[in-house]
Amino acid sequence: MGRKRKHSESEAAATVEKEETAPERPPRTLFGFKKGAEDKKDNDDPHVPFFRNKEKVLITCTRRISYRYRHLMLSLVELLPHSKKDNKVESKGSKGAALSELVELKSCSSCLFFECRKGKDLYMWMAKCPNGPSVKFLVNAVHTMEELKLTGNHLKGSRPILTFSSNFDKTPHWQLLKELITQIFGTPKDHRKSKPYHDHVFVFSIADDHIWFRNYQISCPQGGVQKLDRGDLEKMTLIEVGPRFCLNPIKIFGGSFGGPTLYENPFYVSPNQIRSLEKRQKAGKYAKKVKAKTKRKMHELENPLEVDEFAGMWKE
Repeated sequence: MGRKRKHSESEAAATVEKEETAPERPPRTLFGFKKGAEDKKDNDDPHVPFFRNKEKVLITCTRRISYRYRHLMLSLVELLPHSKKDNKVESKGSKGAALSELVELKSCSSCLFFECRKGKDLYMWMAKCPNGPSVKFLVNAVHTMEELKLTGNHLKGSRPILTFSSNFDKTPHWQLLKELITQIFGTPKDHRKSKPYHDHVFVFSIADDHIWFRNYQISCPQGGVQKLDRGDLEKMTLIEVGPRFCLNPIKIFGGSFGGPTLYENPFYVSPNQIRSLEKRQKAGKYAKKVKAKTKRKMHELENPLEVDEFAGMWKE
């Protein structure tokens, strides 16, 4: 039978084991790891709630979506590490209630819904669930990352810098769209799938009452061991990565995928009206040809040619 260890020896071994282990990690906060976070929480006002950004975005689409639009959706899934992808949804009249329930089941707070109609027209819904607001866009000028083949590249999962043009601060509906885009496209800090630094930029600019989206990589010159200063922005360059698309706002609703209309675009023309106008123009060209042909025949009947006396001379 082995000799029992004395009480003093056991205490010395315990102290050695405690010293060999790694120091305890400080609590994780919204602004990173900070020492003395518990002391600060004790000293702060208990009535002030502690904010933590837990934004999650559900990205889904309708059935029978075309391959180009599906590639655009998958590119956005890769660009947003805080997003969740789900199965396709039937585009029926009650899709709003089904999508709101689906967002709640996936424990998300926002939704990007791609709705394809007639295999040609793509509509994008941005919605905050379950209370709203929500916006319906018509997506134009779609260029996926596979089509562009640009030279830019950035790390997957890195947090983007969101930049907006000055036009977003002029009218209330653009301010609302800016806040909605910021909450959906902005990756929360310390998200488990995101990287802790910035190496690309999301650019949202307004031109002709449309929102144009571009994605650029922040490229720094590789000059050996020497590092750039924080304020030395002139040496940094932007290289486009993709994808590209243009958003034409149609309506802003007060609820999630519906509700009272807060804003309606007066300059919006649906793609069906544009196609019908093109057909009418083509039909007008054909009608002009038929009219010119009948006019020519009537002119020939009214003005017959005189009989030529030398017409049958060489037939004999």
